[in-house]
Amino acid sequence: MRFIVSSLASHVPDPVTGVRRTPHAKLQSVIDRAVTAERLGFDGYGVGERHGEPFLSPAPAVLLGAVAARTSVIRLFTTVTVLSVVDPVRAAEEYALVDQISGGRLELIIGKGNDPRLFEQFGVAEERQWEALAENYGLLRRLWREEEVTWEGGTRPPLRAVTTWPRPYQEPIPVWHGSATSTLSTDLAARYGDPLFSANTSHPMERYKALVDHYRERWEHYGRAPEDARVGTGFGGLFVARRSQDAFAGFRPYWEATAKWAAGRRGGSTFTSLEDAVERGSLLVGSVEQVIDKIHRYHEAFGNEVVGVGVDLLTEGAQREQLELFAGEVAPVVRRELPSRRP
Repeated sequence: MRFIVSSLASHVPDPVTGVRRTPHAKLQSVIDRAVTAERLGFDGYGVGERHGEPFLSPAPAVLLGAVAARTSVIRLFTTVTVLSVVDPVRAAEEYALVDQISGGRLELIIGKGNDPRLFEQFGVAEERQWEALAENYGLLRRLWREEEVTWEGGTRPPLRAVTTWPRPYQEPIPVWHGSATSTLSTDLAARYGDPLFSANTSHPMERYKALVDHYRERWEHYGRAPEDARVGTGFGGLFVARRSQDAFAGFRPYWEATAKWAAGRRGGSTFTSLEDAVERGSLLVGSVEQVIDKIHRYHEAFGNEVVGVGVDLLTEGAQREQLELFAGEVAPVVRRELPSRRP
């Protein structure tokens, strides 16, 4: 099993102290957390793309470039790149640059985005979001694999013999497809033979398992070997403690705060309480043994090879404590019991 830490650079008041740091301080914290994740042996660090308050991550390539300069071995993820509204030519250039700076450590996770503000901001009709995602991804693939690309479509002006520069360090940069709500994303991933990354945050396991199962069905439909399908999954939050009671008490202020934020409400969570979210959803809140058991339970359902965790909402001290405890007591057990089949 591979483990990645991800951040959306949420710029919100600390749920415990009420203090809201400056944007500069928050962004420095996001970069510092990547350094900590590498030191602790996590396999990857991800930065998501969000546009508008309360997030400070409209340009993951910029943040990942800063992370690349401060790290040396940890893989760099986008969680996610909103390719439905991003110009694929610009994306090909910027992310190839990050790949070069990092020495070939980049992995893209692409998706259509779930914030309705996106489509108004970027002038993409919401009913065309899936069409735009598929078309833009098809062009991005060609730009990274071919030179002198000639292309015509509906999302941007035509291209005539265009070669983007620089070329990626990797041949090619790995791309995952973010999956949260629709079988259109799972079909797109299977069609191209790419791995799937399940968002797995706001709803019970069954909803996301149905999408993972659809991905595997379509994978075989396109004539691919079942064992070659690859799945990663995020988890809704992390707070592990020696005792379950302490974990719930420690995470509760963060849970209650997110329920009040507009960005949290847009996520459409169906859970009615923290206990409900832990019982029926993916929150990794509990004792070390309970968190390990939950990762196993999701692996049995999804067959995932990657686990993504986020600590972005926690106070600075709690972030470090949680990553250290997870890396020291959870990750080694899971890696031993669920060994990775490939790098």
